[in-house]
Amino acid sequence: MKLINESSKTKIVNNFLIGILAIYGISQKRFNLDEPTLFQKIMTEVISPVQEGLASSKQSLSSLWDNYILIVNTGEENAILKKQISRLKSDIFSMEEVRKENLRLKQLLNYSDDIASERILAQVVGWDSANEFKVIRLNKGTNHGIKVMSPVITDQGLVGYIYRATPNYADVLTILDQNNRIDVVVERTRTHGIVEGVFNFKCALKYVMRNEPVEVGDKLITAGVGGIYPKGVKVGMITDISKENFGMTLSIEVVPSVDFDKLEEVLVLIPASQDSLSMETKK
Repeated sequence: MKLINESSKTKIVNNFLIGILAIYGISQKRFNLDEPTLFQKIMTEVISPVQEGLASSKQSLSSLWDNYILIVNTGEENAILKKQISRLKSDIFSMEEVRKENLRLKQLLNYSDDIASERILAQVVGWDSANEFKVIRLNKGTNHGIKVMSPVITDQGLVGYIYRATPNYADVLTILDQNNRIDVVVERTRTHGIVEGVFNFKCALKYVMRNEPVEVGDKLITAGVGGIYPKGVKVGMITDISKENFGMTLSIEVVPSVDFDKLEEVLVLIPASQDSLSMETKK
């Protein structure tokens, strides 16, 4: 045991001495600091700014590229968002149009509840623009049950009657046409007259005697005679009365109840067939 302890002590002392000598050698080491030559100084002064510029340019290009990528990504995101916004606006517009159409159709159907006829809903798809909307075309025809001479109405009032029909379309002779004559009564006084189309989206009330107490603002409704139009449908309103120096009747101007310039949907009232009428009479 003594031999082992003495050997360990000897190793420790040797290692300690070697460490001291190593530290002393490092502390005494001298580095040779050579003075740069004139050429080295010139090259350093010339090359260093170039290296500095390259480093700066590299940093700027890196920053510029990052910004470009950011701008491109932002531009793509903005384009996508614009498309989404445009689509949402279109959807909102379509929904609003559907809401308005449903409201018009509801009013139209409610208005015609008291009329005892089969009703066919149709849309206006064309008009004779050279003829001031005196003839309009509907998107329903004989395949849908449309019959010639069927009256056409809206919730605002009388439009006209079907005078021509094909399997899928029908043409309406409106009350604006001078060939369409409607037997009407003045709602307030029950005075009878005939409404005919004239010009500029207006009509004339004819065959009213000079002594009839009609006034501007009086409303006209169908009289229910003539076999085409049902009774009580709004036709128009008197807007001007002229008493001429000669003649027995008044010259009366009428504005239709229907705004033909904004006409979109109509109801076609299908009259009962003769067979149906006969069966009803037998009952």
